[in-house]
Amino acid sequence: MSFDFDLFTIGGGSGGVRASRVSASYGAKVAIAESNLFGGTCVNVGCIPKKLFSYAAHWREEFEIAQAYGWATGEPKFDWPTLLRNKDKEIARLNAIYERVLSVAGVSILRGRATVLSPHEVEIGGKRYSAKHILVATGSYPVMPPIEGRELAIVSDQAFHLERLPKRALVVGGGYIALEFASILHGLGVKTTLSYRGKRLLRGFDGEVSERIAEEMTHKGLTIHFGGEPASIIKHPDCLEVCYTDGPHQKTDLVLFATGRKPNTANLGLEAAGVKLAPDGAVVVDRYSKSSVDSIHAVGDVTNRINLTPVATAEAMWLARTLFKNEPTPVDHENVPTAVFANPNLATVGLSEEKARERHGEIDIYKAYFRPLKLTLTEKKERVFMKLVVDRKSQRVLGAHMIGIDAGEVIQGVAIAIKMGATKAQFDSTLGIHPTVAEEFVTMREKAS
Repeated sequence: MSFDFDLFTIGGGSGGVRASRVSASYGAKVAIAESNLFGGTCVNVGCIPKKLFSYAAHWREEFEIAQAYGWATGEPKFDWPTLLRNKDKEIARLNAIYERVLSVAGVSILRGRATVLSPHEVEIGGKRYSAKHILVATGSYPVMPPIEGRELAIVSDQAFHLERLPKRALVVGGGYIALEFASILHGLGVKTTLSYRGKRLLRGFDGEVSERIAEEMTHKGLTIHFGGEPASIIKHPDCLEVCYTDGPHQKTDLVLFATGRKPNTANLGLEAAGVKLAPDGAVVVDRYSKSSVDSIHAVGDVTNRINLTPVATAEAMWLARTLFKNEPTPVDHENVPTAVFANPNLATVGLSEEKARERHGEIDIYKAYFRPLKLTLTEKKERVFMKLVVDRKSQRVLGAHMIGIDAGEVIQGVAIAIKMGATKAQFDSTLGIHPTVAEEFVTMREKAS
């Protein structure tokens, strides 16, 4: 049977673009459909603009630190429109690059929303196409709780396009997106409160790390409320009022919900084509990213496995090898490093202490807690926290965790060692670069437990 395309990709985000480009390089005839901007969440309303905003928010502290080093900086002034303008310019550049690499690879670009008609057929703009394989890479979208007045609040996507900064903000949520936006707003001079209904931030992260990041953020002046759950939002002439299920109400100028994301599968025609979806709408796939229909596949956030850009692009490459290079390659989600670009930064790779005890039983813990050299000339009390989780029997390092300056940059290197199965002795035998924060990972000698 002949098809119009070997692969038809729905969604032009990180996973969809990578799968399309790599598949084309293997000789496949590929088309990709995108209804918005190429680059998906990461480029347009996720990783890239968020990190740029995070950099912007850190400058206020950097100016303060500079004075301790003899620099007379004066009173710094921040201009929100300048940041927005430069951010938009960079995103437009990246959008163009994504589209260009697809064109150079020979991928047919189709504009519009595509839907699945059958296991081998899609429709876009009233025209039908057949494909040997269909890839769903439509990502996810932020959701709000169904409370009264929710239309008065925003989600993370809208935060990148605010006309002006508020004087006060309430960020609702306890995950990494909530922590990052709370830090960004606070760093840009907004009086910010982070509100989470649970008792501990960053569910799924190492427990001690979760507790310490809350402490450090509080020390920096951010207000954190635990245990409260918004029940409604009321609009007043001069502010918004958030009413809680219990506890005092709070007046603010902006409410940002960072309470989770949902796979973007609605109205794609997947169920009618026989594709099994999870209760949350995620495409159920096997370890080769194949759905319940042999010809339909899915990668990235739409599968709700590990919702990170590098994971989506890796899943895409593994799928391309499986389909068009005759190299069946299962996904590998072990020891995926991740970072939370809050202030301070947090990064981790491997197992938390809790998971390590659950899986391996007896473990050893090594910790370092110190004031970084960069801040010793200042009056700032911020400290760096580092932690290694080691299997007692094999002495293999199972996890590494860090809170502090450039944590993401440091953990990326440590992730290589953990992925290779390095032991604590091999960490110890590695010479450190002095003086750096990173060297602490190879100089920890005393067991904490």
